Amino acid sequence: MSEKKYILVSMEDEKINHLADVLGNKTSKKIIDLLAGKDEASEKDIADFLGIPINTVEYNLKKLLKAELIEKTKNFFWSRKGKKIDMYKLSNKSIIISTKSSRISSKLKSLLPVAILSGLGAVAIKFFIQTKSFSENIQDKAMASSLESLEILQTNFNSSIWLWFLSGALLAIIIFAILNWRKL
Repeated sequence: MSEKKYILVSMEDEKINHLADVLGNKTSKKIIDLLAGKDEASEKDIADFLGIPINTVEYNLKKLLKAELIEKTKNFFWSRKGKKIDMYKLSNKSIIISTKSSRISSKLKSLLPVAILSGLGAVAIKFFIQTKSFSENIQDKAMASSLESLEILQTNFNSSIWLWFLSGALLAIIIFAILNWRKL
C-alpha cells in the first residue's frame, strides 16, 4: 500500500489552521516529543509519563491524529474491562507548506476533462467507422473482385482515422499545457 510520506498544506487551506493549533499546543508538543523517543505508547503510558490526566491525553491525541502527525499502530491490547487499548506512534511524514494552492496534480486535473473528451471522441469515431465499413463490406461483396484491393486500402485508412484523431488531440493537450503551464 502506497502511503504519502508528507503532509502538503497551502497557506489558503483550512488544514493549516488546525496544524498550527496542534503545533502551538504545549501538551501536543510534549506528546510528539515523547513518541519521538518511543516506538509506540498507549494513552495511559503517555498520561503516566507526562503526569497529565488521561482525558487531556485523549483530547490531544485526537487532534494529533486529525493533523496526521501521529498514527495508530497495528498493535493493541485489551484492558481488564474488555476495552480495546490502541497504541500510537509518531508519523514518519514531512510537513510541506506551500504559499499557493496550485500544485502539479491540480494542474494535471484541469487537463483531465479535455483528455477524457478527446478519448471519447476517438472512440466514437472508431465506432462510427467500424459500423460504416461493416455495412459497406456487406454491400461490396456483391461487386466485382477487381475492386477488392481498392476497398482494403480504403478500409485500412478509415480504421486508422480514430488513431490520428486521438494522436492529434493528445498533441494539442500537450502543447496547451506547455504554453499555459504557469497559468493553470
